[in-house]
Amino acid sequence: MCLIAFSWQQHPDRPLVLIGNRDEFHARPSAALARWADAPQLLAGRDLTAGGTWLGVSEHGRLAAVTNVRSPEPAPAELKSRGALASGFLRGQADAQAYVDGLLPEFAGYGACNLLLFDTRQAIFASNQPRPEARALAAGLYGLSNASLDTPWPKTVALREALGGWLQAGRLDDFDPLFDALADEHRAPDAQLPDTGIGVDRERLLASAFIRSAFYGTRASTVVAVDARGRGRMVERRFGPGGVALGEHEARFHWPASAPA
Repeated sequence: MCLIAFSWQQHPDRPLVLIGNRDEFHARPSAALARWADAPQLLAGRDLTAGGTWLGVSEHGRLAAVTNVRSPEPAPAELKSRGALASGFLRGQADAQAYVDGLLPEFAGYGACNLLLFDTRQAIFASNQPRPEARALAAGLYGLSNASLDTPWPKTVALREALGGWLQAGRLDDFDPLFDALADEHRAPDAQLPDTGIGVDRERLLASAFIRSAFYGTRASTVVAVDARGRGRMVERRFGPGGVALGEHEARFHWPASAPA
């Protein structure tokens, strides 16, 4: 994922809601949201190059999402795939804190990234940039892109505000406003764009929530919501080169009785 907003324990009827766009090269193969044959408790899209995922849930009461951290320098070839961090958590039995405690000593060996981990009691943000760190999150509304948590890039702020407005509106079974926010192609003026060392033309390309081009762009838009009884719904819309729609997939799941509240 490259753009995420999430609400943790902000609404009594939807204690966890996460929305996000996965941006990637169109040439990199991936599979749509589905239950994994080799991990039946896991529901996620799948990167078919390295085998991991950018966003997924486990029916054992876990959610994980990962974003890369933007850098002008190419990543060393020997670094491990970021997607393995999310799928590793979802496959396992450890809670979020135990998983991240075990991860920190080797976190620097993965591609530059941010990692979000949720279990039925806790939300954790972890990053290996500029050095490995992790912290538990208080109840709140958050935004994340290719920098640290709540870095105020215009598209990150806009998506977080859209999620907050959706929660306040109270039509919690209607995901269309959230998908509308994820589909936003508005670009902030150059003066408001971040300077991450990749040049102004690429900053412009990446400035909108939904990225559209022939070679790189938004590959999937996803909404995940878990209610107070642990009942979950995950909807993924997929896109190809030029932003052409490729279809929609939906999955229902149920978390243990101690779901976030």
